[in-house]
Amino acid sequence: MEHSLTLWVIFNAFIIAMLLIDLFVFHGKEHEESIKEALIWTGVWITLALVFGVGVYYYMGSATALDYYTGYLIEKSLSVDNIFVFLLVFTYFQVPAEYQHKVLFWGIFGALVMRFLFIFIGVALLEQFHWIIYVFGGFLVYTGIKLALEKDKEVHPEKNPVLLLVRRFIPTVKTYYGSNFFVKKMGRRVATPMFVVLIVIETTDVVFALDSIPAILAITRDEFIVYSSNAFAILGLRALYFALAGIMKLFHYLHYGLSLILIFVGIKMLTAEFYHIPTPWALGVIAFTLTASIVASIMFPKKEDDDLPVEEIPVDE
Repeated sequence: MEHSLTLWVIFNAFIIAMLLIDLFVFHGKEHEESIKEALIWTGVWITLALVFGVGVYYYMGSATALDYYTGYLIEKSLSVDNIFVFLLVFTYFQVPAEYQHKVLFWGIFGALVMRFLFIFIGVALLEQFHWIIYVFGGFLVYTGIKLALEKDKEVHPEKNPVLLLVRRFIPTVKTYYGSNFFVKKMGRRVATPMFVVLIVIETTDVVFALDSIPAILAITRDEFIVYSSNAFAILGLRALYFALAGIMKLFHYLHYGLSLILIFVGIKMLTAEFYHIPTPWALGVIAFTLTASIVASIMFPKKEDDDLPVEEIPVDE
């Protein structure tokens, strides 16, 4: 690791402490999170991310701090797309509003662990096999084009191979038993729909990680900067979901902005050997593209809502 083990331990201890405070202190009692509460927590996580960047500036230099802020903006932008998926998954499984926080909490915790592993694997691959950079860059361009051509985002949990495997070996029931993931029924432990939803959330995050990790590796290969920017972007995602879930459909041009960001970062990675795009320029392009897609969505609202209702997936009993 490029940075000391102490730094990694302190940072992860801080992250875990904040997660525990969030879960047991402020959400110890299950309730439907209000928009006001979600906005406060969104502000807390963004403030912590910005303050951490100031610390990076003082202890690691301005160039590293700029890499961190650029990476954070990329990850924050791409993580917004997760909110659409969360909304679809919760609607699909008809998850009660008061239980959604717990699913997202554990989903985000699992995402942090997976991102940690993906980051070190990605950096190791780039260091050992330099040509991988062209694979990552090409994949980002392809994903960006695919996202731009995508008309309606859909989820199909019934086709999720991990979920199908889980349901094959773990008996499940149709009924929610509070926020419990498992309950005892007729003398045996069975999974509730809460556990099924958690599996879907975790596996879909793997797909998102395949986009976000290569994207930030185009900015820096410093494992700590990549991980910390990822961590702050993901940690604020739960609160951001509850703050924006009701109005996400208004940002109908956002996915075009995200697709342009992916294409731009992919091109940056593909051309790195021939021309280095300065990080300040990259930060400006990403910020402008994201802002423009949001402003365009507000100025030119969608006239017709063609969204179709989704049906609940049958859960074996």
